[in-house]
Amino acid sequence: MELLDWIVLSVTLLFIVIFGAYKTRKNTTVQDYIKGGNDTKWWTIGLSVMATQASAITFLSTPGQAFHSGMGFVQFYFGLPIAMVIICLVFIPIYHKLKVYTAYEYLEGRFDLKTRTLAAMLFLIQRGLAAGITIFAPAIILSAVLGWDLVTLNILIGTLVIVYTVSGGTKAVNVTQKQQMVIIFFGMLVAFFMIIAKLPQDISFSKALDIAGASGKMKVLDFSFDFNNRYTIWTGFLGGTFLMLSYFGTDQSQVQRYLSGKSIRESQLGLLFNGLLKVPMQFFILLVGVMVFVFYQFNSAPLNFNPKATEAVNNSIYADQYKALEAKHIEFENQKKALATNGVTATEKQQLKKVEAAHVKVKEAAKVIIKKADETVETNDKDYVFIHFILNNLPRGLIGLLLAVILSAAMSSTASELNALASTTVIDLYKRNVSGDKSEAHYVKASKWFTLAWGILAILVACVANLFDNLIQLVNIIGSIFYGNVLGIFLLAFFIKFVKGNAVFVAALITQSIIIGVFFLDWLPYLWLNLLGCILVMVIAILLQTMLKKEKA
Repeated sequence: MELLDWIVLSVTLLFIVIFGAYKTRKNTTVQDYIKGGNDTKWWTIGLSVMATQASAITFLSTPGQAFHSGMGFVQFYFGLPIAMVIICLVFIPIYHKLKVYTAYEYLEGRFDLKTRTLAAMLFLIQRGLAAGITIFAPAIILSAVLGWDLVTLNILIGTLVIVYTVSGGTKAVNVTQKQQMVIIFFGMLVAFFMIIAKLPQDISFSKALDIAGASGKMKVLDFSFDFNNRYTIWTGFLGGTFLMLSYFGTDQSQVQRYLSGKSIRESQLGLLFNGLLKVPMQFFILLVGVMVFVFYQFNSAPLNFNPKATEAVNNSIYADQYKALEAKHIEFENQKKALATNGVTATEKQQLKKVEAAHVKVKEAAKVIIKKADETVETNDKDYVFIHFILNNLPRGLIGLLLAVILSAAMSSTASELNALASTTVIDLYKRNVSGDKSEAHYVKASKWFTLAWGILAILVACVANLFDNLIQLVNIIGSIFYGNVLGIFLLAFFIKFVKGNAVFVAALITQSIIIGVFFLDWLPYLWLNLLGCILVMVIAILLQTMLKKEKA
């Protein structure tokens, strides 16, 4: 990075922090601090909801996912528009009618205090872990690629977020997320057109799509019933719908975004806006990754994009074996370049598929050697693909902008999480179980202190976390373990009126234990855990309530 990149990066991030703190400096009531004064417009809600979900992990992992596996990951989001419609029709009217500060307040009126507290605690556990990961994800990758100190990066990202989130609460999150989404959209569009511009002159966009398709990267829909395949049309519409219902309908980090709406209509329009735009946005981000793949058909790429992995193996006794694989890697790169340059006829397509399959085997063999050289080094390089392209192929100034995109995304999602964690802690646990009735100023001050505490905890989680198979999957896995159970509790509250608090509370505890067991035993792909958790808690609660009724009779 050069001076211009540092200037662009620093000015962008400082503007967001200062602007957010300044615009929301006068929040003095719980209504202002937690619900943003209930004056948020629909487009702000829509962008804020989108920014909360679109963390740095999205912009680091998703292009890498497409680079390695193609466009099929977009199926994960197919259930989102369906979920948005259901939430607009069922969840939002109930939340607004009851004037709740958190989603879990409703559960006490419908069931009892212990059920409300349990649901809030399930949210706090999974979202507290996720907050650490959303800081850790960009930090570890930027650390590996740029050579920056990992702990310093974790503290820097966390501190920037804490400054304006503590000072301004929900309104600060909403205000800054609009700016962040503008930066993110602009940066990704610029990156996309720069990739196209860097392809050989005779390779048009349509030819690039042909090359990607010949290598199996353009397959969007998978109708198979293979449980080993995580991303199919069925997991998207069934597992994805339940995950999105849980996330957007019961996760306070999202619920708080649309509870700040000026009216029911503004909240509904904001969610529908998100539902319409989210799938095309994810499609576009995946397409960026596919174009990066095409770019590397004509330009050299490392055998493994994680520089720490390459360094570890080159300093080990396996260096010669790795160099032999690198020679094969270069040979396959040259073959693919020749085939892609000649034009993608039916014959070339078949040859490209064969070469790509053989090339993948070489990359997998390289991962085995890296793991032998150093078990602590991450061999899966999906999260490093896009940042490698940015740093090695984009002009000065634009590198700073794209790094600002990644860090802005990290800040936006982390801010929402800290804001929601603090609100839930104050409203559902502290106020309801500990403090009793205090003044408005007391709860605003408590919210700020809890925001700071959760921010520090998130930084600590980030500092001790380990990189997973793929960061975007890790966040979704954590959510899937808890979300289905919480969604089932809410569906029981909305629709199964004869079920009472004791049955739901016990059913939720049993369900959570089962889901954790199913995950660790690896019986189902993680997306199906949402559906299983939701069905289990509902069935168990209904059975328990029926048994209790019979005993009383």
